[in-house]
Amino acid sequence: MSAPARVLALWCPDWPVVAGAAEAGLPSARPAAVLASHRVVACSATARAQGVRRGLRRREAQARCPDLAVLARDPERDARGFEPVAAAVEELAPGVEVVRPGLVALSARGPTRYFGSEETVAERLVDHVAARARVECQVGVADGLFAAGLAARRSLLVPAGESPAFLAPLPVTELELEPGVEPDTAGADDDASAARAELIGLLRRLGLGTLGAFAELSPTDVASRFDAAAVRAHRLARGLDERPPSRRRIPDELTVELPLDPPVDRVDAAAFAARSLAERLHEALGRAGLACTRLGVQARTTEGDELARVWRCAEPLTPNGTADRVRWQLEGWLSRRGEGAGRSDGGLTVLRLVPEEVVEAGRLQLGLWGEVGVADERAGRALVRVQGLLGPEEVLTGVSGGGRGPGERIQLVPWGDERETPGVDPQAPWPGALTAPSPARVPPEPLPARVLDADGAPVRRATRGRLSAPPAHVALGTDPAAPTAPVRAWGGPWPDPGRWWDPRTAPGGSVRIQVVCATDADEIAAGRDPEPDPAADLAPDPVASGADAVGRALLLVHRGERWAVEGIYD
Repeated sequence: MSAPARVLALWCPDWPVVAGAAEAGLPSARPAAVLASHRVVACSATARAQGVRRGLRRREAQARCPDLAVLARDPERDARGFEPVAAAVEELAPGVEVVRPGLVALSARGPTRYFGSEETVAERLVDHVAARARVECQVGVADGLFAAGLAARRSLLVPAGESPAFLAPLPVTELELEPGVEPDTAGADDDASAARAELIGLLRRLGLGTLGAFAELSPTDVASRFDAAAVRAHRLARGLDERPPSRRRIPDELTVELPLDPPVDRVDAAAFAARSLAERLHEALGRAGLACTRLGVQARTTEGDELARVWRCAEPLTPNGTADRVRWQLEGWLSRRGEGAGRSDGGLTVLRLVPEEVVEAGRLQLGLWGEVGVADERAGRALVRVQGLLGPEEVLTGVSGGGRGPGERIQLVPWGDERETPGVDPQAPWPGALTAPSPARVPPEPLPARVLDADGAPVRRATRGRLSAPPAHVALGTDPAAPTAPVRAWGGPWPDPGRWWDPRTAPGGSVRIQVVCATDADEIAAGRDPEPDPAADLAPDPVASGADAVGRALLLVHRGERWAVEGIYD
């Protein structure tokens, strides 16, 4: 097994904060943090000194640091501001690859042979970036991109062949810094971030607290017991490349090019061109059964200048991911027109996308909607079109919310909005909340019901959340002549004191119970013949049709003076 090549990584600490503060004109000494979904995803060193940490909610972060400057998450701003840094690195060393805004990588072999040593290269790069881009950075060199990125965070030059020893004592939480993924700006609802967090939690529960302990596992055992993401993480922990080196020759027909006539000199026009070209690229890759992991973005200006940049990604790119990176790169180029040598004041006349590295799509994990995220991107675009026709509130998606009843725990938000219910924390304590398991079905509107005791009298809510009598029979609907089903078992009650400030809440709150109604077999075993129901074969759902509750497990709620079916257990 060949060792990974020597990689030099240049890292700008807290880049989302640095880019946001520079655009907002904030002084460097002021504490600042970038927030997404009301949580801190990146913060400056001065903010960390006052107790601000990633993951804190906005209110708690501002309580710890009252002078905290709050910045919105903006990937386009981060990429646009990082272009001068990448250009400064490229002036000293060719072959720069943008891993993400804030981190670039390049082969250490060429610069080392030119400048004489890795130490000299690191010093020259740090000084040059500070002089040209006025940004502080750190440089690390190691075998492989993952080790080089971690070395850059520590300003270390790991000797050749010693990357596994360097990685071994580090905690498995360092896997969050997987190449091509931005941990500082990942959203809470990001699938890749959730998968990495789940893997890290599993490894820690298994007693594998360090990368060295994880690396000692057999690759065969890891591949047979975990998913593809864990196999890739295991390679990183062993000091290898995230995937084996690809010796596949990229066919020339996979390169897509778009002439721009008239030349493009505005960001919005460039974004439109990037979207159409990204779709063409992925159609070509799909026909070849491939997926792109390193994307080359090239452009030609009206004055004949050739611009090029390579973006490296941990996961295969989707059409939206490709379009985003192309748009970010074009914003960086267009916003720097006329700055320095080789910069043009004119527009772009040609845009070209080159898949620098590809993998076979058949070897990748399929998504829920289809092949490597292509179909789910198509589905997302279709939903956006529907919103454009009917309005944003007509396409909704369910998100987890807080509450006591099952209907309150799922909130509907418009498609594309933040998947979080503002001001409602699902993890907060909810006195009177229903215990597990939750109902399999929740009717859009509670279905009327009657609950009777053994004497046939209605069961009502008593003081302190109690019931006037144990439930013995349940009938659906409000018709007194409707058939009743005997209650075989029941649980509860769970009182809900209600919200006195909410006019929709019934006075005195409500109470919930779970009941299991007897089946026809129970009736026969007890010596009672069940009455035949001629409409039973016609009703698609006995509960929804209000026919009867025989053999059903129901969640009932008493609110006001009435009982209703709030959930159905299948």
